[in-house]
Amino acid sequence: MSVTAFLVVLLSFYLTVGSVHSQGSPHDSFIIQYLERRLSQMEERMNQCEQKTVGVTQKTYDLSSEIRGYLSTLNVVRSEVQSEMDSVSARVDRVERELEYLENKIPTQTDIEMEEALLEQQIKAAELDLLKKKAKIKVEKDCSIGLSQIKSLKIVKKAGDTYGSWFKDPSQGSTKVYLLSGISNNTLLEYDSLHSFIESNTTTPVKVLQLPFPWIGTGQLVYNGFLYYHKADTPNQILKVDLLNGTVVDSTLVPGAGRLPVYSLNPNTYLDVAVDELGLWVIHADPEYGGNLVITKLDKGSLAVEYTWDTKCRSRDAEGAFLICGTLYVVYNTRYGGRSTIQCLYDIHDIIHSDESPVMFFPKRYTSHSSIHYHPGDKQLYAWDDGYQTIYKVETHRNDQVTKE
Repeated sequence: MSVTAFLVVLLSFYLTVGSVHSQGSPHDSFIIQYLERRLSQMEERMNQCEQKTVGVTQKTYDLSSEIRGYLSTLNVVRSEVQSEMDSVSARVDRVERELEYLENKIPTQTDIEMEEALLEQQIKAAELDLLKKKAKIKVEKDCSIGLSQIKSLKIVKKAGDTYGSWFKDPSQGSTKVYLLSGISNNTLLEYDSLHSFIESNTTTPVKVLQLPFPWIGTGQLVYNGFLYYHKADTPNQILKVDLLNGTVVDSTLVPGAGRLPVYSLNPNTYLDVAVDELGLWVIHADPEYGGNLVITKLDKGSLAVEYTWDTKCRSRDAEGAFLICGTLYVVYNTRYGGRSTIQCLYDIHDIIHSDESPVMFFPKRYTSHSSIHYHPGDKQLYAWDDGYQTIYKVETHRNDQVTKE
């Protein structure tokens, strides 16, 4: 029975009781009062029941809403899991295909043995080629002298900027002197002789050569009438310029060069061209070898790389270097200037060893070299010392005599 029907019955009962109450005896009045109280209690309980029913209904609704939310979330999670499972399945299939591919590509033991044999042959061929190149360089000229000391100096002149380079053409019979001032330019000054260079401020004329491309650094050199220099705005390109007509006749890229200054005390020089009794060289620093110096032998005609040696001489605190008979001598100093010293050397013939050679000092107490060039004919060093053009006389000895001792 619903609450409304119950109220209708209750109202009818009240009307009936009221009619009896108006006509009955006192005993009947008592019964009627009792029934009224009971009816009031029943009405109160019915109200309480109705309130509880409403509360339970609301809780049921809330619970059903919460369950619907959980089911929606569960559907989303199920979709994500299904997507991940599909992705994992695709990856597993791809891995299986790759494994099958690799299994087909894995060489057999016979193939591995053949490749090892081929690699061994290539290594032996490379070692033999290296020995042939070293033997060729050694046999080309009887070059068995080493540096004993830097004996004396002569300050020739003060000309040009703080940084620069000057040198004589070391080819036989040449007396010409060349000067390049600054760290980047396209002008080369040519003098007929050392005397002409000394007297150039008075009456002796100077020949000014305009180069086809500017140079960078102080590592230039003239050899057999050709100027070799590091082309500006390139990391490792060397040009060979014919000084008779000022044209570029050849060029080369030095492998591994140009990423680090060759000498830390001359940060604008990345390639230093040198010459000795064996021919043409390039000195540079390679960061892959801890910034140590690397020397490369070049063919003076074609500029082809003949061979490269990695040395243990560091570029840090170095200001210059030169070669004598295939031995590299590295000059060190401080960034504030001081007495230059030779503290490291590298001999391509493996006759002279740096740890067995004493430190050699330059005669001048205070120097700051931006370039040092060795002249194998004069046995002299042509150095640029803070704007001063300086000549050092070197004293040499035969390496085989020292070895016998």
